[in-house]
Amino acid sequence: MGKGKVTVVGAGFYGSTTAQRLAEYNVFDTVVITDIVDGKPEGLALDLNQSRPIEGFETKVVGKTTGPSGEGYEVIEGSDVVVITAGLARKPGMSRMDLLETNAKIVRQVAENVAKFAPNAVVIVVSNPLDEMTAMAQLATQFPKQRVLGQAGMLDTARFSNFVAEALDVPVGSVRTLTLGSHGDTMVPVPSRSTVDGKPLREAMPAEQIEELVVRTRNGGAEVVALLKTGSAYFAPSAAAARMARAVIEDSGEVMPVCAWVDGEYGISGVYLGVEAEIGREGVRKVVETPLDSDELAALNAAAEAVRAKQSDIANL
Repeated sequence: MGKGKVTVVGAGFYGSTTAQRLAEYNVFDTVVITDIVDGKPEGLALDLNQSRPIEGFETKVVGKTTGPSGEGYEVIEGSDVVVITAGLARKPGMSRMDLLETNAKIVRQVAENVAKFAPNAVVIVVSNPLDEMTAMAQLATQFPKQRVLGQAGMLDTARFSNFVAEALDVPVGSVRTLTLGSHGDTMVPVPSRSTVDGKPLREAMPAEQIEELVVRTRNGGAEVVALLKTGSAYFAPSAAAARMARAVIEDSGEVMPVCAWVDGEYGISGVYLGVEAEIGREGVRKVVETPLDSDELAALNAAAEAVRAKQSDIANL
């Protein structure tokens, strides 16, 4: 049987798939899914619970419709982890930043209710624009910064690894890549820390091809949005968010690329940024400084300054 309670706020494709993955892990007692669309989370919970005899998990899924003034949020009480997926998804041609003002209001309202009803939770933010919404959630909850983190690098790294595996026609399990920086234009894929069968990526493919895959990784979400035409990616993003929540509840100490508060690491301070971090019950145990070459470090510093400027604006939204 599982242990603890996790809430997923938002019952769209991303939220419902995240809830499904978390339930099927069978490591939680309860998965709660909430949404403002009347009846939708209750219906999804009923459907997911009916899959338990087939998939063989005991985790109970609870759905609850919530209101604009916090109605229904009592269902999240006692949550150990809260995953915030609420917000509008991108449409073709939109950047993540186009969502800033609208999603900031949504995330602020959600985060304030999380602080009221689940004051001890670790918060994992997945709403876009990711880096800014992670900062917004921390401001709104006033939680310690290590208890609020964002899902970005897990997804971007997975995309990079998949593209490398496909290009070289090798198993994805043989590829190790890394992305840092922001979840957007200043994303920093890190070829110097990437390997194929334990050998440096730079020995496996030419620099021009690596750069092509870096660019494709940076635009990975937009590529999916353009193909879907309605909505955005959710299979890979939900896998990333669910793995982060599992690392928290299991207090695993696993090192993952996430959006975390940086306070001196890499010579950077006072900003939420994509870095590697050790994850446990308190959220981010510590930021892990990964050796970078000079170009990668410069790009990480540039990313920090870009997101710092945007994060400083969100307090007024």
